[in-house]
Amino acid sequence: MPMLGGVRPPIAALLCGLLAVSALTALGLGTVHEQDVPQALSDAERRIAQDAADSVGTSINASARAVRRSAASATPAGSSKPATVLRSLLPTGHPAAGGVLLDPRTGKPLAASGEKVPLTGVDAKDLARPDTGNIAPRVVASGTGAPRLLLFARVSVPVANRKQDENQDQAGDLRGNQDAEERGLLFVVSEKVAAPAVYGAGRTGQLVDRNGKVCASAPTTGAALAAATGHRVLPAAAANAANTSVHTGDVSGSVLGDGRHGLRRVTGWASVVSEDDKDDASGLGLTVLTAREVPPAKAGADHMWFALVAAGALVVIAVLVTLVLWGTMQRPLLRLHLSAARLARSVGEVPQKRAELARPMPVLGFGEPGRAGRALESIRRQLLGETGPEPEQEVRRRPGVRALVLVCALVIAAWGVPLLFLLNRVPAAKAVPAAAVADQQARTEAAADRVQRSLGGSRTDLAAAASALSGASRERTAEVLRRERADHPTFRSLYVLDRTGALVQQVGKQPVRTLVPPTGEGITQVNTSGKIPAIAAYARIPAPGKAKGAKKAEDTAPAVVVAEIGVDALDDLVSRPGLGSVWLTDERHRVLAASVGFEAFQSLPSRRLTRLVAKTDAAPGGAGKSASAVLHAGTSPGEGLSVAAAAPLAQKGPAAGLGWRVVSAEPAEALKLAAYQVQARTMLAGLLALTAGSACLGWLHIVVVRPLRTLTGCAERLAAGDRRTVLFPVHHDECGSVTRSLELLRQALVERDRGAGADLAAVPAPSFQCGSAPR
Repeated sequence: MPMLGGVRPPIAALLCGLLAVSALTALGLGTVHEQDVPQALSDAERRIAQDAADSVGTSINASARAVRRSAASATPAGSSKPATVLRSLLPTGHPAAGGVLLDPRTGKPLAASGEKVPLTGVDAKDLARPDTGNIAPRVVASGTGAPRLLLFARVSVPVANRKQDENQDQAGDLRGNQDAEERGLLFVVSEKVAAPAVYGAGRTGQLVDRNGKVCASAPTTGAALAAATGHRVLPAAAANAANTSVHTGDVSGSVLGDGRHGLRRVTGWASVVSEDDKDDASGLGLTVLTAREVPPAKAGADHMWFALVAAGALVVIAVLVTLVLWGTMQRPLLRLHLSAARLARSVGEVPQKRAELARPMPVLGFGEPGRAGRALESIRRQLLGETGPEPEQEVRRRPGVRALVLVCALVIAAWGVPLLFLLNRVPAAKAVPAAAVADQQARTEAAADRVQRSLGGSRTDLAAAASALSGASRERTAEVLRRERADHPTFRSLYVLDRTGALVQQVGKQPVRTLVPPTGEGITQVNTSGKIPAIAAYARIPAPGKAKGAKKAEDTAPAVVVAEIGVDALDDLVSRPGLGSVWLTDERHRVLAASVGFEAFQSLPSRRLTRLVAKTDAAPGGAGKSASAVLHAGTSPGEGLSVAAAAPLAQKGPAAGLGWRVVSAEPAEALKLAAYQVQARTMLAGLLALTAGSACLGWLHIVVVRPLRTLTGCAERLAAGDRRTVLFPVHHDECGSVTRSLELLRQALVERDRGAGADLAAVPAPSFQCGSAPR
């Protein structure tokens, strides 16, 4: 019967596994090279460009929505003059540089305000068609040389149904005919293209169009801008990369420039597009370009020598362990298998085979194979009648194959454990370059600015809704609130409070806690305890004009409209890829929102983070400043490092007085630094070696060592005169073959005892069987 498995497969698998780990060690560690500018800085610059592009896209989308909202508002009653309509659409303080109302039939302006709006290429008749949906913004050239962002909206203007004076200027009349009640106009707003918001000392930002022309730059003055203009090829390269990304799917990237004045320029680019590519800013073809000059790092050590030494040592260990196992276990066990089979054949009925009994049994190896060989020799001599059964003596325990396997495991562990825990550890003082810490702080400041902009936009939109609620009926109030919540999914609840603080009307979820009616407009924290942190924007509802027979406005008008911003919206605002764990904290450094799981109003996860946030606290009358550091992730220095930063939410605006902070912490191991790559790959090599060694040696112990120990005990008991135990083979390998041979020898000894007139007339029923359970 052919043997299946046995001693050879585990030993061969151990050799192949260790050789494979040595090859991976040489390739994995040998291919890591220290760079003068780490990949972590290039990746950080790419993500900084993404943050700036998101900010630009959010700003453009907000402006487009504001223009459409203004166009959808009611026109002043009793007036259809273009200038009056335009003034209602462009109130005082509007950020627009200019605005114009166009007649869609002729394309001519009916009224204009501010600077001249560049209308080259604008087809008013085509854009004014209501079946085309929202009109996408455009970036066009202007007479001043600076590009302008054009925003469009359709305006429906009521026309009085009465005869006009025949001498009235027809150019200033909005009436299309005597029977029309409304007439559609095209509202066009011209805005300056805002420069991207970039953070970090010495960093520049540029916004370029699809042709590579710079639309805006930040900063607009200083040495940083002068350095940016020295790389005129970069905007065109970024625009080309952005245009290519339409087909490849890449929307961001980074480029490492040449060295100059002892510095290397790291450039990141990102297209201004949304995830679904369906917002107002996605079709403009704009690209944000950020750049920063960093000092090159000192040339680090090449890890090829370490990789070759470690891989060579593992090869030596693999060959040594294999030779030891082959010489002390595989070879003796195979010889034992052949000798036992020869001896079993010699007791058969074939006369030619009986001569084999005269040949002594070889005793090879130590431990169990040697003991089993000596037992076979004793059985052979008993079959020849030279001696009787040997008395079973208590034998002092000696190291056997189990100890041999344990020694092999310790040798492999001597290679793997140092790689897993000791070698190529990153020193804490040199773990993270200062530029990477500065980039973490810059991205944290950008996250704080994003939260501040979102809260400020919510406050602005709520103020517009408050104006629409002035003097509105209950039905009109409910309609405005429902529309506002539909336009702002971040609002979990919208409600109106009267002057006494009573809840007048509400849409959405139940308010977490109603406010005491505040004055003015702003952002506030609704609660300071509980399970759900809630932030609220509020705006005072203006008192309506006094009409005949009406009561006092103070007695009839609601006081304030409040919009609670859900915690999910805040979680989305602080979450940014590559920034690690991010928390939004209140003035007492308790968590209000986070990119990871948290409990409401809990403390930051470590005291070190809390102390870092405390450094950003402002002095009396101040606004605070950002801070960053490399912190130990746990309580002991060996638990790893994280790059942490904290930034005040805002230095001005509605959220400036809240004392909120944005805090981030990124594990240093997550940064693409060569030192951490070497550490990770060194640990992986050690782990693979330990895994391969333990798996193969465990396999060897299960299929060889344990059955061999059982087999040796049965052979020794048989040699000592135990004729009652039936030897039942349960493995189709060397141990199973020897067990079958021993059973044949047992039967031969029983027959010999019968023929010689032994005391036992017959062999009793077996008391137990020798062998191991089937696998």
